[in-house]
Amino acid sequence: MDKKLDEIRKKIDAIDDNIAGLLEERMTIIEEVAQHKQENNIPILNNEREREIISRVTQNQSDEMAAFTKVFFTTIFDISRSYQDRKRYLNSATANDIVKAINETQQLFPKSATVACQGIEGANSQLACEKLFSIPNIMYFNTFDAVFNAVDKGMCKYGILPIENSLHGSVTNVYDLMKKYKFHIAKSVKLKINHTLLAKQGVKISQIKEIFSHEQAIAQCSEFIKSLKDVIVTKCENTAVAAKMVSESGRDDVAAISTKNCAELYGLDVLSEEVQNSDNNYTRFICISKALEIYPGANRVSLMFTLPHRPGSLYGIISKFSSLGVNLTKLESRPISGKDFEFMFYIDLDASVVSEEILNLICQLESGPESFVFLGNYFEI
Repeated sequence: MDKKLDEIRKKIDAIDDNIAGLLEERMTIIEEVAQHKQENNIPILNNEREREIISRVTQNQSDEMAAFTKVFFTTIFDISRSYQDRKRYLNSATANDIVKAINETQQLFPKSATVACQGIEGANSQLACEKLFSIPNIMYFNTFDAVFNAVDKGMCKYGILPIENSLHGSVTNVYDLMKKYKFHIAKSVKLKINHTLLAKQGVKISQIKEIFSHEQAIAQCSEFIKSLKDVIVTKCENTAVAAKMVSESGRDDVAAISTKNCAELYGLDVLSEEVQNSDNNYTRFICISKALEIYPGANRVSLMFTLPHRPGSLYGIISKFSSLGVNLTKLESRPISGKDFEFMFYIDLDASVVSEEILNLICQLESGPESFVFLGNYFEI
């Protein structure tokens, strides 16, 4: 054992013990502050007060040590604000909607419903829909925007939309449309995607000069496409539409990257199976509804919000989840149109709003200065 190092560590331990005791004492006083602020309707965040503290404690320090001290006290401020938030329950419209949904949502997810899907018969959204509903009445629409609109206008009770792929990432245009419509996520499903090269009966791979498919499928099969020489790639609405286009084309030099079941649907031959870059190819689909529905066992929360354009804004939000020991499973950002360097953030977390701590946290976020949307609490199959 290194005796010198051991002696140094004992000094550090003594300091740490003092810090822990002082932190506990500080939090006790913070509780008094929180009560006073609540009684007098005073906001929790006070930037001026925090700047004053940092200025005071760093005034006699070197520049290097002042930088460390600022980080240390900024962390203390984040913890203190979170502690104040927990000590006062912020009643909100979202909290009331959540409690109402928990109490009024039926115990089992429906077996049948009118559901909006993008594409045509054989599309992956149809396969996802049939995993979620035993007897769905599917209405097909050309675009993701039209699916959102069908749910928004009450034409369909639910809509199925792809949200992310394990190989190619998020479906960005779906995220962008989330800002346009008011909706909630009722359930989600992870679907294994096996892409297949389809062509008319009797056609060989060597004859193919053009391939039709959706842009996500094209990206997911990029290595296979590169292996084919001098082949044009044409994007279309989805992989089922690609198969139908080949079937109706009147050409023997075209193929579609689609699904195996589309071969039977549109009378095509399978030229090559599983042409995606990886066998680990999954797409997450969300089931959206206009009304908020929270079914028993829901364990994933999705949120959407904007933040002030200043250093530490995102860290401040993430620290709130960290203080509760909540696991973030996704963090996505999309630029806000017309605002330079400002973003809309999307977060998925493993949590349930049945927990008062999580419900309180949602209230805290909603009471912030920027926009905030609770997308839903649901479970994935």
